[in-house]
Amino acid sequence: MIASENATSSRVQDGSRKMGRYEGNAVVVTGAGTGIGYGIARAFAHEGAQVALNDIRADLATDAAARINAEIGTERVFPYPADMGDTPAAVEMVESFAAHVGRLDALIANAGITHYIDFLECTPAIFDRLVGVNLRGTYFTAQAAAKRMIADQIAGRIVLISSVTGLRAIKNFSVYSMTKAGIQMLSASLALELGGYGITVNTISPGAILTERTLRDDPHYAENWAGVNLNGRIGMPEDIAATALFLCSPESLHITGQNIVVDGGWATRSPIPTGHPDKPDVQDLK
Repeated sequence: MIASENATSSRVQDGSRKMGRYEGNAVVVTGAGTGIGYGIARAFAHEGAQVALNDIRADLATDAAARINAEIGTERVFPYPADMGDTPAAVEMVESFAAHVGRLDALIANAGITHYIDFLECTPAIFDRLVGVNLRGTYFTAQAAAKRMIADQIAGRIVLISSVTGLRAIKNFSVYSMTKAGIQMLSASLALELGGYGITVNTISPGAILTERTLRDDPHYAENWAGVNLNGRIGMPEDIAATALFLCSPESLHITGQNIVVDGGWATRSPIPTGHPDKPDVQDLK
């Protein structure tokens, strides 16, 4: 099981994270060149894990891995550029990393495409690309990870990244929201099928998170969304990373098949900021 209950590191007195808690564990994080995925990969590396940092862009994967390794002063993060919409490439990435480090303890399936498109304007090509990465990519990456965990008799953890848009309708998000809702059901289904192997499967559904992309979408993203969140703040990648760390810890052993919403309370009433554009100029269809 990931993050052994016999981990020797203890919590420091100021209440910060347990350092080295994931020492000896191997974790795959997809879509991690920037944003939420980068924050998750960085958090696991700082906790001692060996991390496969995936991104569709080789330059982003390489630069992100190098930055984290420089921070921690050792090489624990390895770049794995691949398109998660390419199923053979996704499977090869999981198998290659597991062979490299000798095991696989956790998968954080974060890779996904965000794309705003009016329902009446959506084309089959746009639909297929979003479904191919967000749903098929998540499905078969999780399948490859589970097969490796089962073969090695590791009671591992699979964490899928969805979105509050899988719970609440957002204008011009019909395809994206559909894929994110599908990920939530996939998590429940996989928890049912993999529970007998000791593997837990859960989903994190972030709300508005301040990243490079969301800032490009809306330069006033932080203040716009902080104004409609119940706790009065914008979400940060570290908020999602902390949830992923918990879901891979011994404390979460009895949690599986769940969707954890991390949104500052937004989904309780789901208001849209008045200044948020219906169709941001920046689209993420790669």
